[in-house]
Amino acid sequence: VNDNPLQYMLTLSGTLRLPKIGFHPPFLMLMPVPLDVETEAVVTIIPQDFIRPSQIRVKLPELELPDGTRTCPFSVQFPEGQDIVLSSDGTSNELTCRISFRSSKPMSFLREMLFIDEEDN
Repeated sequence: VNDNPLQYMLTLSGTLRLPKIGFHPPFLMLMPVPLDVETEAVVTIIPQDFIRPSQIRVKLPELELPDGTRTCPFSVQFPEGQDIVLSSDGTSNELTCRISFRSSKPMSFLREMLFIDEEDN
């Protein structure tokens, strides 16, 4: 190639796969409970197409009560950790997420919890 006057063209192609996460179950409905009693559910987070280790964070919804005060009746725990770990075959570990709700005031609502990685995806 160095001294050869012929030109060579190299064409590269590839597919970009954006990281995403799936959930099992895909939505969550917590059971009604008496005031100040905790209810909880377990969700499995299934990472897909991650190319490097990452960590999952959760943005919990804040609710405004009729008296104007704001509260977040949810808590989230990751009993086995929040880290997405890649294995040698390119797959990722599943994460267990325990979501709890407790309120001293009656409420009913529909809100989203935002699960994001270190790059805010």
